[in-house]
Amino acid sequence: MKQTALFSLHKELGAKIVEFAGWGMPVQYKSPKAEHLAVREKAGLFDVGHMGEIEIRGKDTLLFCQYLTSNDVRKVSDNQAQYTLICNHKGGVVDDVIIYKFSNEHIFICVNASNASKVSTWITDVSTGYDVEITDSSSEYSQVAVQGPLSEVILSESLGVDLNSIKRFRFEKIDWNNYKLIVARTGYTGENGYEVFLPWDKAGDLWNRVMDVGRGYGIMPCGLGARDTLRIEMGYSLYGHEITEDINPLEAGLRGYVSMDGDDFLGKTAIQNELDGGLKNKIAGFEMIDRGIPRQGYNIYKDDELVGYVTSGTMSPSLEKAIGIGYLKCGIEYDNKIQIDIRNKKREAGLKDLPFYQKDNI
Repeated sequence: MKQTALFSLHKELGAKIVEFAGWGMPVQYKSPKAEHLAVREKAGLFDVGHMGEIEIRGKDTLLFCQYLTSNDVRKVSDNQAQYTLICNHKGGVVDDVIIYKFSNEHIFICVNASNASKVSTWITDVSTGYDVEITDSSSEYSQVAVQGPLSEVILSESLGVDLNSIKRFRFEKIDWNNYKLIVARTGYTGENGYEVFLPWDKAGDLWNRVMDVGRGYGIMPCGLGARDTLRIEMGYSLYGHEITEDINPLEAGLRGYVSMDGDDFLGKTAIQNELDGGLKNKIAGFEMIDRGIPRQGYNIYKDDELVGYVTSGTMSPSLEKAIGIGYLKCGIEYDNKIQIDIRNKKREAGLKDLPFYQKDNI
């Protein structure tokens, strides 16, 4: 397994390590529930150094990224981030990413750990004819995330900089300890928070500083378990679950990140054809009525008809209810009720709008 720059520190903290996308990652320290609630109520610190970073430079950078991604890159200002999708020619999702625009000639892309090599190759392959240089910088960067209602005060104090001026999906370069950080107000939890890119070998310095400052505010180190339950409560997609190379992003509920009225982009024609022909499936949230926790791959029924499958499910620490996300066939009257096949027994669930968890001040 590959190791992030913080791997030995996680071992010292007693984290339970699991393999994830080829990386040895902490799944929990104290408990996923305690870590989850710390993020909702105070703050949590995550190692996300397994994520990939790809940089695109050159005079055609903006033009190429407009073709490469589904969202409208032209709307992005310098020092602004944008959630978007990289699609294949069939309209499926190669990866969901966040782009960070430094200038019209330099865009930085954060990609999922499981897709870093694949995406780098894909971007290079489809860049023919554009005056751009593609660099996989994943080995140069570590990344940590500070998430939760107290994240701003903790990270501001840790860095000695007032971060209030960084608005949602904006970022700044900040000098700290004689090296530069990229501090972005982004996250995967539904809480206020920051994701910080920094030189690979400096991650321990920042982690220890944030933990030292954050202890007085109730911060906790958090693993993949809490990261997953937090994102499920928000209805956020996870690659390999809600989105894959065979799933249309419109079916995945990601219409807001697909600029169908804008310029041509990879996969647009296929997505439009699907739209014109009528979407066959739709993403849906549900809450268990009967006992049982839904898991990825479980079948979904309406009465005796197989109508879909579960993509993600968990016992929600915030809501204290079993919740799930899955795909359902379109064109069926559900009356807000479905059944989940859990261990060969159909258990009743009620359809719920996403997100499950709402935060008014984000």
